[in-house]
Amino acid sequence: MKFSSSLGKRRFKSRVQKVKSRNQDYAHPFVRESNFEGRKFWIRFFGLFTTAVFFTLIAGILFTIFSFVIFAKDFPSPRKLTARDSSLSTKIYDRNGKLLYDIFGDKNRALVKWDELPPYVKGATIAIEDKDFYKHKGFSPIGIVRAALSILFFRDIQGGSTITQQVVKNTLLSPEQTLTRKLKEFFLAVQVERKYTKDEILQIYLNEVPYGGTAWGIEAASQTYFSKEAKDLSLPEAVILAGMPQRPSYYSPYGTNPEAYIGRAQDVARRMREDDYITRDQEEELKEEIADVKFSPNDQGISAPHFVFYVRGLLNEKYGEKFVEQGGLNVRTTLDLELQDKAQEIVSEEVGKLTEFKVGNGAAVVLDPTNGEVLSMVGSKDYFAKDYDGQVNVTMSLRQPGSALKPFTYVTGFKAGYTGATVIMDVLTEFPGGEGQPPYKPVNYDGKYRGPQQVRFALGNSLNVPAVKMTALVGIKNMLRTAYDAGLKSLEPTEENLKRFGLSVTLGGGEVRLLDLTSGYATLANSGKYIEPVAILEVRDRQGKVLDETEHKKAKQVIGEEEAFLVSHILSDNNARSIVFGPSSFLNVPGRTVAVKTGTTDDKRDNWAVGYTPNVVVGVWVGNNDNSVMNPAIASGVTGATPIWNKIMREAVKDKPRLDFNKPENVTALEIDAVGGGLPCRDHPKRSEYFKKGTEPTRDCLVEKTLDGREYFVFLEFDPVSGDGRNRWQEAIDEWAKTQDSKYQPPSELKREPTKNPEDISVHIRKPDNAKEAPNPLEVEADIETGKKITKAEFYIDGTLRDTKSGSNSNVKFTYNFAAANKGKHKVKVKAYNEAGRNSESEVTVSIGESWTD
Repeated sequence: MKFSSSLGKRRFKSRVQKVKSRNQDYAHPFVRESNFEGRKFWIRFFGLFTTAVFFTLIAGILFTIFSFVIFAKDFPSPRKLTARDSSLSTKIYDRNGKLLYDIFGDKNRALVKWDELPPYVKGATIAIEDKDFYKHKGFSPIGIVRAALSILFFRDIQGGSTITQQVVKNTLLSPEQTLTRKLKEFFLAVQVERKYTKDEILQIYLNEVPYGGTAWGIEAASQTYFSKEAKDLSLPEAVILAGMPQRPSYYSPYGTNPEAYIGRAQDVARRMREDDYITRDQEEELKEEIADVKFSPNDQGISAPHFVFYVRGLLNEKYGEKFVEQGGLNVRTTLDLELQDKAQEIVSEEVGKLTEFKVGNGAAVVLDPTNGEVLSMVGSKDYFAKDYDGQVNVTMSLRQPGSALKPFTYVTGFKAGYTGATVIMDVLTEFPGGEGQPPYKPVNYDGKYRGPQQVRFALGNSLNVPAVKMTALVGIKNMLRTAYDAGLKSLEPTEENLKRFGLSVTLGGGEVRLLDLTSGYATLANSGKYIEPVAILEVRDRQGKVLDETEHKKAKQVIGEEEAFLVSHILSDNNARSIVFGPSSFLNVPGRTVAVKTGTTDDKRDNWAVGYTPNVVVGVWVGNNDNSVMNPAIASGVTGATPIWNKIMREAVKDKPRLDFNKPENVTALEIDAVGGGLPCRDHPKRSEYFKKGTEPTRDCLVEKTLDGREYFVFLEFDPVSGDGRNRWQEAIDEWAKTQDSKYQPPSELKREPTKNPEDISVHIRKPDNAKEAPNPLEVEADIETGKKITKAEFYIDGTLRDTKSGSNSNVKFTYNFAAANKGKHKVKVKAYNEAGRNSESEVTVSIGESWTD
């Protein structure tokens, strides 16, 4: 294999001579063919252009000389390439000073001699990093131009680095990205080329470049990844290693993307074929062999590996890989190692018990909602497992959350004025599908439908139809905005997401990361204030100087504290969820007020449990990394993730004070009708509910109507999504009612069209009955429905105003005593007004003192 060619140089000189010859004989076509005026113009233009180029060239030369003079006095000596100080390891600690990981510098570097390296190790590196290495003088003109354009137009100090420049950057210069450092890099590269041979420069590069983890240099990388010396590397192994230095953490098979190296290595093979190091047949053979290469177990001494590599990624983004791995940093993180070890143990043990449920993996996150600190991050059941990809950090993987998104749907509903007492019908309902899609019919996990459900119980028992209806009522965009603002960054209401997501998004139709979902619940726990998750508390350099001390980001109020409290109270209400989960499920933590929600995807691929107190949040996922289906029995939510969540939550809160969710001043408790959600209604059962002030019910017996002395339950819903004139929601309710007791089947005159606009108002005279004999004195009772405040109600007899009642009572009563002479038929009317300026009336005709006759 040759890395330079005298024949190539002769051909290059020959091409230069031919170009020069052509330039001497060249005459501009416009000069030959244009008229006199045209010749004058082009002569003048060519003169100006030549002058501009000349002065630009002179300015560039002067700038180069000036820069060299200015910076040369501060240049490190190129001799330091072979006589440098040893680097120091970077140490990552937990919040209490316990060592998690020691990133070695020179301690894990073994130098290798030039003649010990296989030729394909050298060739693969040159092909992917610097194909003209043996031709240039330390820099690539094209690369320099590209870097200059990047600086001028994008303010980006990057690009244009040859192998020589990388040697300078990694060994002689500091890691900051500035124009000054870039100029120093350029001039030093030229000096290095004069001081060392090409082979020596490449040898230094291969001994100094980072290959991920603690592996610096090709020898350490060979030992780390393949447990062999560099001289024994095979061609596929050499190709894989050659591709790593560009992004060592990303391309490392031990990182969070364990297969990312494959595509990179295939790029290296292609470059080698293009530069004639290998044949096309060898390239094709290499592509097949690369994916089958076996790596040594990554059993380095490390605690909380998923969290450590998460932190390393954050450090690399801020300081650069070289500085992080050799800069001697001391990094104190937010992790509680004692809690982490316990959480890891729980996940491993509990997932091991789920073999019969076809569950292969689990993950967990613990956050402090008051400051966003990550207390524990368990990325899989076993990072070091050899039988599956345990090194994948599932807390950072996108998975479907199932019903775990429902709290954000109902928060959005509370913003819109709905309450925990709002009744939503849980009946088999058809919703329009997307364009070209069949109708959508959500089903509860057990296939049962439970009829009228107040929001408290619909959310507590994780009923699907009410959640989909609430999404339709508040709008998908508003629901996504709530979730995104709370911390679920993959659910941003972009045009693309709004096209992708339908009403099923509330049941987990989107994908989220466990860390983000747990952060979203932390926002609810923190009274609606979002704080971005924090993993690093402090970074110090080798001299002990603080480089970065985390100033916890200011909390942002993204959800009203009233809405956050209402959802938290429902999710912590064991009675509200007992219909489905029973009174003694794993969702209870004795002696603690804990809000919790489960989630399972319809296809049984993901199972979740996320819950919180005011001072800790725990999120758990179980499933399979290959996205294979679990046993359907996992769907109940009390197997799988929930027992893991319960055990970790107990560990997380055992040393923390017992706290309840703080009730905001703008929230009040009220006794309500447990059936219809309004004010107490006659003999109906009662219960207590919290309301944001201004949303309390103002009338009683909301769903109970009377006709001919008989009481009926009347449930009316408006369908806001069909758009074709049909009310599918009401159609579904009517079908459900046919299977119920006769009291759920009211006559048609009681089934008024439900109010569509909150500003609308309607009046219904409850008594007396129309076309009947009525007693004297006459007692009149009427119900008023409106989404706005009622201002007054008027009472008329035969068109004459007899009484007026002011105020917001939605159930009004009047009494009128007819004179003995006024026997016969009379018209009775009630007219009501609301603050929106709208009014409505209802009228009946009764007979006083005489039997009714048609």
